[in-house]
Amino acid sequence: MVDVVSQVLKAHPYQAGKPIDELAREFGIDPSKIVKLASNENPLGMSPKARRNALRAVQTSALYPDPNGFDLKASLSRQFDVPQAWITLGAGSNDILELIASAFLTMGRSAVFAQYAFSVYAQATLRTGADGIVVNARDFSHDLDAMNRATRGDTKVIFVANPNNPTGTYLAPDKLETFIACMRSDIVVVLDEAYNEYLAPEFQYDSIAWVKRYPNLIVTRTFSKAYGLAGLRVGYSISSSEVAGFLNRIRPAFNVSSVAQAAAIGALEDQDFREQTFRLNKHGLEQLATGLRKLAIPCLESYGNFVLARFGANTSRVNAYLLRHGIIVRSVDNYGLGDWLRISVGLPDQNELFLRTLERALIGA
Repeated sequence: MVDVVSQVLKAHPYQAGKPIDELAREFGIDPSKIVKLASNENPLGMSPKARRNALRAVQTSALYPDPNGFDLKASLSRQFDVPQAWITLGAGSNDILELIASAFLTMGRSAVFAQYAFSVYAQATLRTGADGIVVNARDFSHDLDAMNRATRGDTKVIFVANPNNPTGTYLAPDKLETFIACMRSDIVVVLDEAYNEYLAPEFQYDSIAWVKRYPNLIVTRTFSKAYGLAGLRVGYSISSSEVAGFLNRIRPAFNVSSVAQAAAIGALEDQDFREQTFRLNKHGLEQLATGLRKLAIPCLESYGNFVLARFGANTSRVNAYLLRHGIIVRSVDNYGLGDWLRISVGLPDQNELFLRTLERALIGA
C-alpha cells in the first residue's frame, strides 16, 4: 500500500453540488431540462463585460498569465482604496483559505471555527496537522463570545463567515468588530465574505476599514457567487502588507488564469450587473421563503443567495424525488444538518418549478 501522511486519511473530499451532466447520465434526463439549485451560483451567469474580457483573453491563452495579477490587483486597489501590496489572489476564495492555513497553522497549533460553518475551514486546518476547535452554534449562527473563550494559547487562526454558508445567518457589524478588536494580536482573524454582495444596503459595513485598524485581520471574497465566475476560479483577500507578503510567499505561481483575471476586471466594472443580481436574488429569496411557508416547511432567514430548509424525516426521500425530476438541491448532512436541504436562488421560473415539484414530493412522502 502507498504510504501517505495521516492527515490525508483523516480528510474527506469536498462535497460539491451534483453536476448537471452527472444527473443527466444517472436518470437519462435531458440536461437542458435540469435545474441546478445546489451550488449558490449566479443564475444570470457572468456579466456582459466579464464575458467580453474573457473572450479577448482566450486569444492569448498560449501564454502564461501574469503571475502577480497586476491589472486585477490595480482594479481591486481602486475599488477598495487599498495598496496593491494588501491584495492576494487565489483560485477562488477556497484557495486563499488554504493559503492562510498553510501560512499560519501546523502541528502544535489550533484554529477556531463555528459549528455549521463552511467545511473548508476544518479541511484546511486538518491538512496542516493543526487542531480544529469547533464551537457550538447559537441559533445556527456563530457564537462569537464562545469562540473567543474557546481560543487557546496555541490558537493562531479564527475563521468567521458573514453571511455564513450553509445557514445564511448574519452577524451584526458592531458585535463583529468588537470580537475582532478583542482578539490577541498573534491570532489571525479570517473574515470570509463570499456572500457580501448579497447584503442589502442597510446590512452593509466597511470591513476593509477594519483591516486598516486591525493588522491581524484578513478579509476574503470571491468572484464565484454574485459575479458569476464560479467556473473560472478567482478570489482575493485584503490584509496588511505583512500578512499578504506571507501569503504571496507560498501562493502557487499562475494560480489564477489570464481568462479569470480578465473576466474579474470586467465584473468589477459592471455595476449594473451587480445591481441586477442583487434585485433578482432579493426577489428570489422572498419567492422561496413564501413558497416554503405555504408548504409548512420551516426555513432560516437568509442573507446569502440560498435558503436552508428543514424537511425532517422526509429529507432523503424529498431530495431523491427532486433529483429524479431534474431538480438539484444541496444535501448538508456532512454539516450535521441531515434534516435540512440548501436551495440556491434561481431564476423566477426555476424557483417556481422547484416549489411545484417539491409540493408533489411532499404529497408522495
